[in-house]
Amino acid sequence: MPIIKTEQIKAGSCRSDVYGSFKALNVPGEWKLLEIEAAGKHFLKYAQKKLGRQAWDKNENELEEKQKEEKKSEVYDEEEDEEILRYDPKEYKQQDHYAVLGLSKLRYKATIEDIKQGYRQKVLKHHPDKKATQNNTHDDSFFKCIQKGTKKAMFDVYLMRQILAMEILSDPIKRRQYDSIDEKANVFPPSKKETVNFYEQWGKVFESEARFSNQHPVPTLGDEHSSKKDVEEFYNFWYNFDSWRSFEYLDKDTPDDSYNRNNKRYQEHKNRAERAKRKTEDTARLRRLIDDCLSLDPRIKKFRQEEKAAKAAKKHEHKINMQKTPEKTDKEEQEKKGKEEAAKELQKEEKKAKEIQKKTMKKTKKIIKQSLKTANYFYAGENTPPDIIDKVLTDAELIIQKASSDLTTFTKELENVTKIENIETIFKTYIKKLLEEKVIQTLIKKAHKIHL
Repeated sequence: MPIIKTEQIKAGSCRSDVYGSFKALNVPGEWKLLEIEAAGKHFLKYAQKKLGRQAWDKNENELEEKQKEEKKSEVYDEEEDEEILRYDPKEYKQQDHYAVLGLSKLRYKATIEDIKQGYRQKVLKHHPDKKATQNNTHDDSFFKCIQKGTKKAMFDVYLMRQILAMEILSDPIKRRQYDSIDEKANVFPPSKKETVNFYEQWGKVFESEARFSNQHPVPTLGDEHSSKKDVEEFYNFWYNFDSWRSFEYLDKDTPDDSYNRNNKRYQEHKNRAERAKRKTEDTARLRRLIDDCLSLDPRIKKFRQEEKAAKAAKKHEHKINMQKTPEKTDKEEQEKKGKEEAAKELQKEEKKAKEIQKKTMKKTKKIIKQSLKTANYFYAGENTPPDIIDKVLTDAELIIQKASSDLTTFTKELENVTKIENIETIFKTYIKKLLEEKVIQTLIKKAHKIHL
C-alpha cells in the first residue's frame, strides 16, 4: 500500500461524551512524526471511484445484502409450521410466541430489536389485506395470534421511527412470566450413563438454567483445567441459587364478575397455591440436577484423589523422619518420663512433710494450751476472767506462728510439768530468748500484761 500522506500527530488522550463533544483527559505529550498509510474498505472504495471502476459499489452492495440474508436465516425461522398457522387467538396462552414471530432459534436470547423485526416481517406476510389480494380470502386468525404476541403502538413514517409495544414479549414482566414456563428453551441433563463430553453437555444445561438468575455474572461449569477454587465457587453459587422464575403465566383467569367476588377471591387463592407448589417443585428439581452433576464431575474425584495422595505423602515423610532419629526420640522420651516421675516423687514427699508438720503443730498447740490451762493462764485469782484467757491464748498463738522452728525444745520442757511456777519460768525464759533474738518485738508489752 503506498504512503499517501505524512502528518505530524501530537500524542494525547481524549474522550467523547454522550452528546458527541470531546474532553481532554490528560496533557498532550511530545510531538512525534508518523507515517499514515491509506488502508481499509473505505480507501478501496475511494480508489475504485477514482479509477472509474463503479462496479465496486454494486459488488459491495450485493455482498452486504447476501450477508444480511445469511444473518436473517440464522436468526429467524425459514419456514412456518402448519401447526403454528392453525393457532386459535382465543387460546393465546397455549401458543408459542417465539415461534409465531419466527424466533424459535433465539427464544429468551432474542433482543427487543429481534422481536420488532420479527413482528414487522410477520405483519407484512400475514396481514389480512395482503392475503385477500393474494388468495382472495379473509382468514385473519394467525394475524390475531401475531398481534397477541406483540402489540403495535405507533408508526411515524416521516421520522423513520416505529415504536412497538408488546403485550408479552416486549413487556419485561410478562416476558419473564412466559420465559419461566417456556419448556422449549430448557436443556435437559444427560443420563448418568453418558460420561462422554461431560463439560459440553452439562455446560449447556447450566447455561439454560442461568437465565433465571438474579445474580450476575453467573459462573460457568468450566473444564478439566479449572482450579479447585473455581469449581467450589461454581457449586456454592448453584446450591445458593437466587432465582426469579415464577409461574404466574399458568394462572387460570379470574372471573371478571363484580357481582360474585367470592369466586374471584377463591380463584386468586387457588392460583397462589399452585404457584407456590410449582416453585417448590422447581427448586427441588434444580437441587437434584446439581447433585447429579456433582456426583458425576470428574474434577471432584480428581481433587479427592489429590488430597488423599497429599495426606499419604505427608504421613510417609513423617514416618521417614521418625526412622532417621529413633535414638534421639527415645532419649527425649526417657528424659521426659524421668522428669515426670521425679516431679511426682517430689510432690509426694512435700505432701507427706506437710502432713507431718500439721500433726506436729497440732500436738504442740495442744501441749501449750494444756500448760497454760494448768497455770491458770498466769492469773493470781481463782477464776480467770475470759478476756485474760483470750489475750493469753492470742499471745501463745503468735509465739507458735513466729517461732514454729524452735518449739520442739520448748514443748519437751512443758511436757509433764504440773507446777505453775515451773510453767511460768519456762514461758518467761523462752519469751526472753525470742526477744533477744528479735523474733517477736510485739510481745514486750503483752508479756508485762500477763506478768511474764
